[in-house]
This record gives sequence, C-alpha cells and structure tokens, in this order.
Amino acid sequence: MGASSSTGNSSLEAHEQRGQESLASAALSLPLLRAAFSRSAAAANVLPDALAPPPAAFQSAHLPPHFRDILTRLGPAIASICFGDGGATGAGDEDVGWVGFLRGFNRCCARVPASRSLVLLFRVYAAACAGAGAPCGVQFQPDEGGIGGDEEGKVVGELAPEEIAVFLWMCWVMAWSGSAPRVAGDGGEKSEPVVLLPDVTHMVLSALVSAGAVADDAGVWGWEISSGGKGVKVHDFTSWVLSTAVGFGYFLSRYVQERLRSLAADPVEQESSVSTVNRTFDTSDVYLLTRGRAWAISLSLRNKLSEKFLSASVIGMDTDDLLYRSSVHGKGLSRFWSCVEGYNGPMLILLSALSNGGGENVDSDRRWVLGVLTEEGFESQGTFYGSSGFLCATHPIFRMLRPSGKEKNFIYCHVHPQIRVYEANPKPVGLAFGGTIGNERIFLDEDFSKVVVRHHAVDKTYQHGSLIPNQGYLPVEASVLDVEVWGLGGETTRRLQDVSKKRENIFSEQRRKVDLKTFGNWEDSPEKMMMDMVSDPNTVRREDR
Repeated sequence: MGASSSTGNSSLEAHEQRGQESLASAALSLPLLRAAFSRSAAAANVLPDALAPPPAAFQSAHLPPHFRDILTRLGPAIASICFGDGGATGAGDEDVGWVGFLRGFNRCCARVPASRSLVLLFRVYAAACAGAGAPCGVQFQPDEGGIGGDEEGKVVGELAPEEIAVFLWMCWVMAWSGSAPRVAGDGGEKSEPVVLLPDVTHMVLSALVSAGAVADDAGVWGWEISSGGKGVKVHDFTSWVLSTAVGFGYFLSRYVQERLRSLAADPVEQESSVSTVNRTFDTSDVYLLTRGRAWAISLSLRNKLSEKFLSASVIGMDTDDLLYRSSVHGKGLSRFWSCVEGYNGPMLILLSALSNGGGENVDSDRRWVLGVLTEEGFESQGTFYGSSGFLCATHPIFRMLRPSGKEKNFIYCHVHPQIRVYEANPKPVGLAFGGTIGNERIFLDEDFSKVVVRHHAVDKTYQHGSLIPNQGYLPVEASVLDVEVWGLGGETTRRLQDVSKKRENIFSEQRRKVDLKTFGNWEDSPEKMMMDMVSDPNTVRREDR
C-alpha cells in the first residue's frame, strides 16, 4: 500500500513538473531557467538581489524622497510574491525546489490576460511601498478565489497623482533595466549611470481626465504633479491602462525574464560586455519626440513599433531616423516633400502649434503637440489613401486614437505638380489626416504655417476623442511652431530611399542638359529652311520628293 501511494505521488509530481516545464519553455528556454535556478539556490538572497534593478543614479525634477527605497525593495517583493520563500531559495529537495521555481516563474511570466498581470504588478508595487515605508493607496479586499481563482483578493483603493507618477516611474525603471546598456568607469570598474527619468505629466493627466478627477478644459495647461489634487480609484486607473496604456500588463513578465537572463549569464561574459563608451545617457529631450512621449506611444501600441519607441524612451531616438524637421530643413510642403519622398515605411509626424484664439498675449506654455503614426510613406495623390494609422495627442494630455474600421481616409498628400494644368475644382495643397476633402480631421497647409483641427464628428476613419483640451465643436485654427517626421522603417528602408533619391537626381540632371548631337544636321532641319525663306523669300525652291 505504501509503495503504491509513494509511486502515485511520484507520478503526480512528475506530471506537474512536465506541465510546469512546458508552460515555462514558452517564455524562456529550460537550460537558461536551470542555470538561473542553480545560481538562485546557492544562497537565500541571490534571487531577491538578482530581481532588483541595476544600480543607477535616477534623477527627476519631482522625484519623491522614498523612490530609491522602493526600487531597493522591488527585488525582494517580486521574489516573495511570485516565487515564495521555498521556491526562491530552493529549500528542501532539489526536485521540489525546481518545481517551485517554475511555479513562481509561470505565475509572473506565463501568458495570461493583461488585467490579471496588471493585478500582480499592483501587488508588487504595494509590497515595495510597504517595505520602503512609502504611501500607497493600493489595497486588497478578500474575495472568493480572487481574479483567476488563485489571487488573495481584489484590488481596491485610490491613487493620488504623486503615487501614479511613482508607479509609472517604477515601471519605466523596469523597462530601462532590460534595455539600457551597462557602463564602466575609467579603470574598467562598473559605475552607476546617471539616468534622468522621463516626464510622465501627460500620462498622469490623461489618467486623471479619463477618470473625471480633472476637467478636460483650459486648466490642464500648467498642471503639475506636485500640485496634488483629487486622486483616482484603482478600478478607474485600471480601466485607463487597459484602454490607453495596455503595455503595463506585460512589464512584470518582461522584467523578470530579463533579470533571470542576467542571473544565468556567465559573470566573465557579463564583464566583457560592459560598455566603456558612454557614462551618461542622453537626456536632452531637444526634439518634439521626447523620451516620455516615446514611452507613452510605446505603451499604447500592440505591434512591432512598440519596441522601437520603448528603446527611444530609454536611450533616445536615433537621429539618423529624423527625416524632416522644420526648424532645420525649413518650413513648407516642398521642403517636407524633398525629405520624405521615396521613404516607403512607417513614419511618425509630430507637430507643435499654438492656438490663435487666445489673443496677442498668449502664454507660450499653452501650446499643444499632436502626432500621426502612419503605416506607409507619403504619396502625392490628391486623394485619401492608406491602410492603417493612429492619431495621438502628446501634450498637455496623452491620448491615442486608433482606426475605427469604418473608413480608410488615413492620409492625404497633394503637392503642386511640376507641370501645372487648369483645374476647374482645384484640390487643396497640403497634408491631411482623417475626415474628407474640405472637412479634414487634421489639415496642414502648404506653407506649414497653419493647422486646422476639426471635431471628431467629421471623421469616421479614426476613433472619437479630442486632440486639444477644450476643443469644442468648431474648427480650431492654430499657428504651427515646429514639425518633425521620424522614419521607423529601419536602415533598409532608409537605404532604399537614398537609392531612389540618387536615381531622381540623375534624371533631373539629364533633363537639364541639352545634347546637340541628338538634334541631327542643321542643313536638313526645318529651322534652316525657314531662316533661308525669311532672308530671301523670292528664291525658287523645289520640294524634294
């Protein structure tokens, strides 16, 4: 009887191990997980330390004093909540420890709905705040089975604006940990990089406006996180994340996988991979595409471009991807067209403008920035075209408006042709996005001096929503301050554009040159006969037959 029972328990354990290994192998390879487990089982504090972010000097204008303590407690919080004490240290039998380690890994890295992963991220955030003695409005109520049947309760409470900012910064540091290169000091020793946290004011304000805590009116200009104000219920904040910034649901999974990769790596290889080029990351944010705006766009996308913007939020955008900037290349559709023509890839267009309705003494800080993310390049067609696209407001409030699926008027581009002909109904010259000709959602004129933004009622291509605070139903006319176009197609697309430009330059040079040899002999030309007739019209000439 006892042998039969022991055999049955062993069979159940082997079956569970196979199931856990099969589930974990979908996220990371089993040899890598084995290496990480063997290193974590060496001592009790190896896994909590490995799950902590790498050391760095994080700076921000409104950084709370307890933020560094929260980051210090992040590793132990993940190890305790996800892996547990037994699975974290590998205590007891090795097989039991291995299965427990896989359970913890699958709890935070297995493919689950975004809402469930977000709840686990809230638990980690609350545990880190509790360990650091920081204020945290996230609470948990006992619930039967909880979310998914294995949670201890549902998430309740209220988050203040400062707490939302701390939560966003913590998630950004988790993304930075997996994307930022390691640096070394002058003597080859590791040094702490100086990292400036991105500005998240537009994202905090977006969550507050979505929950109704802040009115979407002219009062949003000049709003700061430190000013405080009414908080947001966790339920409303979760709804905003799932509708606007769905990328938060996968931060914990990506972070744990990157940390385990680093734990399983050979220390000698880690030392050799340390970069000695830069000691300070680029924190200039001199472009319209700041790191904070790039991160917000990355969180709202669900395609491969999300990684591009995530990298831009960590180390900055590659300046080689900047196709056009009005302050450098000059304003106007012709200058714009000379820079983007032939680029057949996704692009991000950002424009900064100042509304004209505020009078002469309008504060310069009351400008707004909106963007358009296209899936293809520009074509001078004189009609709407395109397969997909996004509209986004990046300042002062962040919003992402996806395609509605009703119409496909994504892009309109019309440039004056080189040979102009008479048109009874001339088409507007400029750039437009959404709406119809004459009632565009966004229209940028030929000189890039004026932009018109209309209410979403005229547009069936993009989702409803205002792009400007207190926009109203009437068209908003604004003066354009700056325009940027970023190419997102990579080196191959840019190289193909360069080849296309060289080909066009060769054709242009050929059209300018006149080869006299191609005109034939002057004696046989009609021009020579006409000149002779004018000089002596009485001369008798016989037509050659």
